[in-house]
Amino acid sequence: MIRSELIQKLSEENPHLFQRDVERIVNTIFDEIIEAMAKGDRVELRGFGAFSVKKRDARAGRNPRTGESVAVDQKHVPFFKTGKLLRDRLNGG
Repeated sequence: MIRSELIQKLSEENPHLFQRDVERIVNTIFDEIIEAMAKGDRVELRGFGAFSVKKRDARAGRNPRTGESVAVDQKHVPFFKTGKLLRDRLNGG
């Protein structure tokens, strides 16, 4: 499902709301999650999962085309851990 499909589905399920309002709500939620993660905070949605940021240390990588050693800088990457309810639903529970 992509963002526009999510907005469309929520609009259909909530006919009392204008689609532009639903779009603003969805965008605000995503923006707040991104902003919190950019600050290094953890975002937990009970039953769904938790978004956090993990630090990857600098390392020596390898160019797959040439086999040449390449320095890879330290970076921060997004990480998502599923909640118990989501895991259970995915596994038929």
